[in-house]
Amino acid sequence: MDNLTHSLVGLAAAKAGLGRRSAYATFVCVAAANLPDIDIVALAGGPAFYLEHHRGVTHSIVGMLALAVVFPLLLFAGERVVARLRGREPRASLKGLLVCSLLLSVSHPLLDWTNSYGVRPFLPWDASWFYGDLLFIVDPWVWLTLGGACSLLATARWRVAAWGLLALVVTLLFFRVAASPEAGVPTGALVIWAAGLAAFVILHFKKAGARFGARVAAAALLFVVVYCGALFVVQRRAHGEARAAARELAARGGEEVLRVEATPVLADPRVWRCLAESDRSTARFDLTLGGGTADGLRNVVSFAKPAGEEAGAVARASEGYAARVLLDFARFPVSRVVPGEAGGSVVQFADLRYTEPGSRARVGGFALDVPVAPAAGAR
Repeated sequence: MDNLTHSLVGLAAAKAGLGRRSAYATFVCVAAANLPDIDIVALAGGPAFYLEHHRGVTHSIVGMLALAVVFPLLLFAGERVVARLRGREPRASLKGLLVCSLLLSVSHPLLDWTNSYGVRPFLPWDASWFYGDLLFIVDPWVWLTLGGACSLLATARWRVAAWGLLALVVTLLFFRVAASPEAGVPTGALVIWAAGLAAFVILHFKKAGARFGARVAAAALLFVVVYCGALFVVQRRAHGEARAAARELAARGGEEVLRVEATPVLADPRVWRCLAESDRSTARFDLTLGGGTADGLRNVVSFAKPAGEEAGAVARASEGYAARVLLDFARFPVSRVVPGEAGGSVVQFADLRYTEPGSRARVGGFALDVPVAPAAGAR
């Protein structure tokens, strides 16, 4: 998930009661909720190096627990040193900071598991990926619920103003993304967002935060849990409809379906982006619940698996470091061979979850072009 979501989870947990466990507990809750993303330093090694190490050991059980313990220990020790230098009593409780750090550090890989990018919880021993396929990489309804709840608990005017500014920025961003036809955000989602903002404004003037206190944040966190539970049920239905539609598509070409997955899209739980691999091709399509026949699918693309000379070119291109990283990461890898210079060819790799071969979208390293020389003896 995005770091705004992780931060809001940490802040809501602090507002729900964890913030009272120690001095600096709120800071620890928010920081620990983001701590596994310390692997962002891998960006310095380039796109392939980052793709290889992002959501790596810092998101695993062992790495997450190590960070969750070391972080509050360092903060506790540092606070004691500063207190001694300033001639005052230390205020931090090690037990309280550890509890906050452990709980919120655990929340990070759990939230990351809910989307289609996945996590590798058993590193460094097992690099297998696990995917929840429940939430899109950013979920505006989680933003709205957690952000709205935390804003109700703000009392100082500058804090209220800061929450208002954040709401404005996020709203403009959401509406701008929704304006793109590729995003596929329905108008109804924008109406719900506006209505939700209006509801929180009314609750603020009704002083709901002062009346209900920590229960507001606790209710918001409970909503996120229930929301994910409901999406689990919806995703199971989407997966069943996607499998039926994929079999119908494959039957038209005499192919056999090997595996199918249904992944979430932005802000619309009625629509699912589905991927299907058959014995001869890999396809992606958008499915609307209740209309899961092959004729009702949208944005259908399909890529044949390479054969013959093309398979040889793909095999040679797969030997490079960047290609190996992408293919190890890709859940639904596809490739296409196009003519290159001087009689050679270019193998275009992509993870079909996020882009297509030859696409200009290179964000995240999800696509790669590899020049390949002609095979020895080829004319």
